[in-house]
Amino acid sequence: GLATPLLAVVVCLELSDIVFAVDSVPAVFAVSQDPMVVYSSNLFAIVGLRAWYRLLAKAADQFVYLDKAVALVLGLVGGKIAASFFGVDVDTGLSLAVVATILGGGVVASLVVVDDGDDDDTA
Repeated sequence: GLATPLLAVVVCLELSDIVFAVDSVPAVFAVSQDPMVVYSSNLFAIVGLRAWYRLLAKAADQFVYLDKAVALVLGLVGGKIAASFFGVDVDTGLSLAVVATILGGGVVASLVVVDDGDDDDTA
């Protein structure tokens, strides 16, 4: 045949990128209803997802509070979607500012907190 095992692997990898990008559509709609923003953000997610994965995986290990900050952001997005369903309009700029503050706070908290549980130097 014309297809090789390498082609099958590449197709599977690209399909996984597309699945993850499509999975983020509700989060994008929570930020903007503009179709251009939705399409372009998903396009960039598909193109850049794997390139950033290694960097983000290493960063996630170093920033111990980042997962909690991301959980808060996801809760905020869910709340904004629910508010939109009930006719409450939340300003996009305010939403982005809150998201940036939460994520920044998680990073700063991770940098400030000193881990003293692993040091056992007492003699």
